[in-house]
Amino acid sequence: MFTALLDVLAPQACLGCGLAHMGRVCDGCLAGWVGSVAQRMPVPVPAGLPRCWSAGDYSGSLREAILAYKERGQTGLAAPLGEALAYTALTALAGSGGPRGGVVVVPVPSARRAVRGRGHDPVRRLGALAASRMRAAGVRAVLVPALAQARRVADQAGLSATERAANLRSSLRVTGRLRGAPGASAVLVDDIVTTGATLAEATRALRSAGAEVVAAVTIAATRRRS
Repeated sequence: MFTALLDVLAPQACLGCGLAHMGRVCDGCLAGWVGSVAQRMPVPVPAGLPRCWSAGDYSGSLREAILAYKERGQTGLAAPLGEALAYTALTALAGSGGPRGGVVVVPVPSARRAVRGRGHDPVRRLGALAASRMRAAGVRAVLVPALAQARRVADQAGLSATERAANLRSSLRVTGRLRGAPGASAVLVDDIVTTGATLAEATRALRSAGAEVVAAVTIAATRRRS
């Protein structure tokens, strides 16, 4: 809470340009993030993965902002990161011909132990902020945390794409909250896409419940080397 208060009250160096700014990311650097929005698919593409969009590569100030927000308690960064996620989602929807009816923003759920350790669910918070910004832009969007962990999975660090897919298979389930949004298009949101295994598993779970997943949206995408 003290860190969040400092983010609001005391100007700090922008993570991008280093100039003093409230909220840790200045408008110019935020514009630089969203100016890089593109469709970035992992290679190889896991089966069932929808079109995957991200604001930029997982590097530089974007990487630093995600790490500071998730791992160092700098929750004031939720606002610019949520803005970047919203802009990416709007671009993804435009690329798919626009939403047919409403849009449900479905965050990829964090493991319970991770939520306890951080004191909050970072992706769910970003999804809520993104849905709010999308509504401000005229899109009928609502956050629907429809996914939950079905079982525990092993740590993904160091696993290959094939191992990650096997580790995550049938690890997510739908909670039933999608029943309140009939006919809506689902947009999956997460902070980072690496192999795409998590987003593919989330898509499988949603489609098994009859949802139409039109896009997967993340803040950043990693570039894996073979």
